[in-house]
Amino acid sequence: MSDQNTPTLLDELDKRILQQLQSDASLSNQALAERVHASAPTCLRRVKRMIDEGVIARQVAILSPEKIGLGLTAIVEITLDNQASEQLVAFEKWVVQEPAVQQCYRVSPGPDFVLMIQVADMAAYHVLAHRLFAGQANVRNVRSFFSILRSKFETRLAV
Repeated sequence: MSDQNTPTLLDELDKRILQQLQSDASLSNQALAERVHASAPTCLRRVKRMIDEGVIARQVAILSPEKIGLGLTAIVEITLDNQASEQLVAFEKWVVQEPAVQQCYRVSPGPDFVLMIQVADMAAYHVLAHRLFAGQANVRNVRSFFSILRSKFETRLAV
């Protein structure tokens, strides 16, 4: 397995495989091989290598939040009082354990963190915000934005 910070060298076949898997990870190996114009054994070997090297981090089903009752998206900026490394790590550990927190970014400059949160409604957000932020002595500022329209949601990366 390669170092997580070192980019993996990908040839054109690897890139074609990744493009197809990013569109539909449920493809059988045979169907994937046909789409990328490679033999099934070659395709299987390439996919296994990219999984082993961490290029393919995981394969998942992407759900529609509205269809499962999680229709409110909140983008939340968090600023801490104390930005010492231990404090940043402690806050990060606190929020990433929360299932409603879909993404957590440590950012600079500006706030210390930006969170993407998916909940049922404003009442659910209020309960979550009180539990996650109000009880934390080190949280100085919480600034929340609520999505009224999602124009684009993409999981594919350009390869």
